[in-house]
Amino acid sequence: MSSGSSSANLVAVAESRRFMIDCFKAVNVPEEHAVAQAELLVAADYRGHFSHGMNRLEMYINDLAINSTDGAAEPKILKETPSTAWVDGLNGLGAVVGNFCMDLAIKKAKNVGVGWVCAKGSNHYGMAGWYAMRAMEQGLVGMSMTNTSPLMAPTGAKEAALGTNPLSLGAPAANGDKFLLDMATTAVAVGKIEIQRRKGAPLPDGWAQDPEGNVTNDAELGFNTACLMPLGGSELTSGYKGFGLGAMVDILSGVMSGAKYSTQVRKWTHAGANSAADLGQVFIAVDPNCFAPDFEERMSDFNSRLRGVTPTDPSKPVLLAGDKEGNNMKAVDAAGGIQYLENQLKTCASLADRLKIKPLAFI
Repeated sequence: MSSGSSSANLVAVAESRRFMIDCFKAVNVPEEHAVAQAELLVAADYRGHFSHGMNRLEMYINDLAINSTDGAAEPKILKETPSTAWVDGLNGLGAVVGNFCMDLAIKKAKNVGVGWVCAKGSNHYGMAGWYAMRAMEQGLVGMSMTNTSPLMAPTGAKEAALGTNPLSLGAPAANGDKFLLDMATTAVAVGKIEIQRRKGAPLPDGWAQDPEGNVTNDAELGFNTACLMPLGGSELTSGYKGFGLGAMVDILSGVMSGAKYSTQVRKWTHAGANSAADLGQVFIAVDPNCFAPDFEERMSDFNSRLRGVTPTDPSKPVLLAGDKEGNNMKAVDAAGGIQYLENQLKTCASLADRLKIKPLAFI
């Protein structure tokens, strides 16, 4: 694949989506499921979360190619009440399972005020905020959490026993404003280590450990050791709080759903995995109108108060959760496309050749 006429290697959002759909269809994923997974991934890249976008594509394709993920699987409800549901993802694609579960939670929240859905038998479901956004679009407060392959070293340990275990919360405000939190409970998501590695750049302090449990700035060593530090870093800087949050996520997603949890979860690499992930996930939707009136107006006031505090640097106003992503989307729109790293584009070229599909086209 050549770099075309653009030295910036810009890829239109629609073209990124097309390429990923074609990749999934090439490994026999049904069109509807291919679209669901591709829209999730391109949404991450559009928002600047490159770690959870096309960076993950090769891993999904490899899992599908060796049948450790079932691209055609449809989730199944195992147990249900008016406000809850237990779902088996049947080893389907994460976006397919996640969309099904959050849509079910939304339906329940509209009927009885709260919807709480746990899923087992799922796979990597991309950025957690995607599912909170689905609830926000319906005027609801949305939350989602998932466990992942072990990557977090508990405070004081030199081996991983929890995943990055992200959590998200989305709350709508008036006039299209919002609060959208999406965070790993490790210091960073493992994808951020991968991006530093692709760049050939060092890791900041407090991100990852070496095999002896010491902090490392070496992206290659940090990636290969696969032992991230909890949110907060070392015990001295309150890393035990991130450890506690990660455990909370695994209890609500892995333990409660009957999925794998902690060190039961398989390891996952770019080559794929030879066993099912059986990840646990939770999806929560809440109708704020069941409580105090004027929720969206109050949220707007809340957001304004936080954004309005005096910044330490006048040129850098305070940003709320979701503001940075909004700025990234505006930048992509202004540029006309997404700028991917050169190493990512090489991976895409290799995938196109391997899957015999049309390669990415540049603007």
